[in-house]
Amino acid sequence: MTVDADIAAKLSGRFLVFDGPDGCGKTTQISLLQNALIDAGATVVKTHDPGGTDIGDRIRRVLLGYDLSQMDVRCETLLFMASRAQLVSEVIEPALADGSVVICSRFISATYAYQGAAGYDVGDLMTVGNVAVGDVWPDLTIVLDVPVETGFDRTGRKPHHARASSRSSSGDQGELFMDATVDAMESRPTEFHRKVRENFLALPERYPKPVHIVDGSGDADVVHGRVAELLRHVAL
Repeated sequence: MTVDADIAAKLSGRFLVFDGPDGCGKTTQISLLQNALIDAGATVVKTHDPGGTDIGDRIRRVLLGYDLSQMDVRCETLLFMASRAQLVSEVIEPALADGSVVICSRFISATYAYQGAAGYDVGDLMTVGNVAVGDVWPDLTIVLDVPVETGFDRTGRKPHHARASSRSSSGDQGELFMDATVDAMESRPTEFHRKVRENFLALPERYPKPVHIVDGSGDADVVHGRVAELLRHVAL
């Protein structure tokens, strides 16, 4: 299954999010889908969360570039939401109004999984999310699911390590800044990442907008085929 003009037309003016555990392959799948949609005649705006704007990237630097052990999880959550609010206003809303397909790496789904695993009351997250983004929720969130160990293998992190050993071993959760050494989310213990995966798998029952789980294991082209199949048949 490949992306064709019918899928491209279906996604016009739609907001898609790719999410999932560290090492799930979302960066690769976003690029494959972006290229396929452009080839099929769509206009695509690709962005990422946190960040995607000048203000958001400053917040991203605080969140993903440094040790978060001293930060209260409520502060952490609200910083993510603040970056998101700016992204919606500055990038996502204008692109959707122009009829573009917006593809974002992570969104409120990630806050549910990661900050939920860190202890934030997930029952409150949707309320806080509504304050941040209003009615601009994704039309579809695709969670690429892989076991924690698979994600670690892909990112080069060893399961027993509390932190990755170098910048090159960082996975696709965050693009690091010049003075940052490791993604703060990836540096958390293995059991934290297991809880993150559990939260992602529970998301379809808890999220206010459609979430579909796609098997992220195997060759990138095979996974892309699964994504295309979903996009062809899902109601948007």
